[in-house]
Parts: sequence; C-alpha cells; structure tokens
Amino acid sequence: MATSNQRKRVLSGMRSTGKLHLGNYVGALQNWVRMQDQYECFFFIADWHALTTDYADTSRVKENSLEVMLDWLAAGLDPDRSTMFIQSHVPQHAELHLLFSMITPLGWLERVPTYKEQRENITEKDLTTYGFLGYPVLQAADILIYKGDFVPVGEDQVPHVELTREIARRFNQFYGKPVPVFPEPQPLLTPTPKLPGTDGRKMSKSYGNTLMLTDPEPVIRQKLKTMVTDPARVRRSDPGNPDLCPVGDLHKIFSSKETMAKVNEGCRSAGIGCIECKGWAADALVQVLEPMQDRRKKYEENPCLAWDILEAGSVAARKIADVTMKDVRASMGMSLEYEPPRPPESAK
Repeated sequence: MATSNQRKRVLSGMRSTGKLHLGNYVGALQNWVRMQDQYECFFFIADWHALTTDYADTSRVKENSLEVMLDWLAAGLDPDRSTMFIQSHVPQHAELHLLFSMITPLGWLERVPTYKEQRENITEKDLTTYGFLGYPVLQAADILIYKGDFVPVGEDQVPHVELTREIARRFNQFYGKPVPVFPEPQPLLTPTPKLPGTDGRKMSKSYGNTLMLTDPEPVIRQKLKTMVTDPARVRRSDPGNPDLCPVGDLHKIFSSKETMAKVNEGCRSAGIGCIECKGWAADALVQVLEPMQDRRKKYEENPCLAWDILEAGSVAARKIADVTMKDVRASMGMSLEYEPPRPPESAK
C-alpha cells in the first residue's frame, strides 16, 4: 500500500463502466502508470459518478468496478506505489459533497461545458436530475478531500478543475480563517494523442468502435481489417495520406520509427495497400496488449485478489478523508465533540 511522503499528491478517477479500451489507456491510464514514481498517487473507481447517467440500472456497477480494477492492474498500476479504491467505500466523499453543495451557486454548474454537451448528446436518458447537474461538486469533493496538489487532465477537463478551485476558494472565504482548509489544486495537463475508433470517430463504447484492452490478437486483427482509412484512397493504386487516416493515427502512437517511415513512404507513393498497413498496426497493438493481458490473467483467475487491493486502498483513503472532515467540521463550528454554550453577548 502506498504510504504518505513528501511527494506532491495527485488524484484522479475513472467511472465504473466495465472493461477499458485503448482510448482509456492512451488518454489517462498510460500516464497514471508513469506518474507512480514521481507523485503520491490516489486513483479511485467512481461508482457514484456512474450513477449520474446510469442510475436506472445499478445491477452491474460492482462488477464493472472490478473489471476496471483488473485493467488498471494489467496496465501497470501498482498497489505498492499507488492507493487505489472505490469512491462509494469512502463515505466522507458524500459528506463533503453535501457541504459543498450548500455553498455552490447554480450558475457555476450550469456553465460547465460538459453539462450542456452531455445533455445534448445523451438523448436516450433522462438527465434532468440533481445528481447529474451536481456531479462537478462531487468531483470537487473527490479531489479536495485528499487535499491534492494536482489533477491529471486533458484540455477538455480543465474547466472541472477550475470549478474545484473556485469551490475551494469559496469554502476558505467562508470558513478558512485564519488558515485555509483546502489548497487550490492545479490541473496537470497530460498528453492525450488523437486515438480514433474503428469508424474514425472518437473511440467510445457508445459508438461500438472500440479496441478493448482485453481483445485477443485475432479480434484486434479482424477489427483493424474493417477500420476506415483515408477516404481519398479509393483504389490500391491511389496514393494516400497517413495524416488523414485513422490507421495512420494508430501508427503514430504505437508503431516504431522504422514502421512509421515505411508507412509514410509506402502510403504516399501507393507502394503498399491498406491491408498491409493495417497488419503493421495490428502488430504494434499486439505488442502493447499481450503483456497487459498476461498480467490480467492472474486476477481474472482470482478476482478476489483485486478486490482485496481495492478494499485495502479504501481503508487507507478513509483514514486521510476522516482527517480532512475533522478539519472541515471544526472550521464550520460543527465538530462532533461537545462544546459548552457561549455566554450571551450581554454577559461579556
């Protein structure tokens, strides 16, 4: 279990959506693995956040949380270097979320970019709930309860970190005197390479265009065979442009410099066909995925091992969260300890 030290503290999480795909790996998980030796890392599975859109059916939330954990361990997250836990197993998150919700103006939540985007894009579900509107407040509680220094995010998530900073600032203005209760965490911008799905759009389970971390080699090769390519390259003899091709985007992330040189030369001169190019991309992906899948087998055969790691992480997280909540309650004059009544003003 990761122990506290003088390193800066990082916190991030993923919703409990089940098995992860390459977009999750490239967009976040790969960077988390690299951070473990530089920062004190807290990574949580956000099962409460999953309820903001999937509240109608909770039957697979726990199973999905475990699948996320298996992929984390397969990718290289290490319980000796990171604290990994389940959000709902640390109830202090909910208490801090409640207190933050008392001071957060509605206008702050309504202007969060992803609020409008998801309302427009997720049309098959009723998102007119308090939980959906208020999930950035819960997100702020997730971060601030560990008094994190940094939150690793892509550019599109920076507004969420800024809202967290605003909530911390507002709480400190009301209650953090003379000593602020919460730090104002900084966004830690992480590289998020463009990773398309098999249809050329952003990789997403909702689009059915994913390359899963658990896909065996034959499945990866078959999915890549059907992947869209440069639309200008209609015939085998037509030259192509890897910069306009989703398969080219995969090569840029996963292939060696030597393979990239062959792709650039062969595609632009029509010296190679798309099938050959896709085969090279599959080779690169298999090299990345097979070691992960090998590490995953240990936990697939005995999932309780992964659950035990999450439980140990949740115990460690609760200890830190409890200290924060004692500070919060004390700053608000709402500690759990007895305090004698103050004398009336006239008696002073």
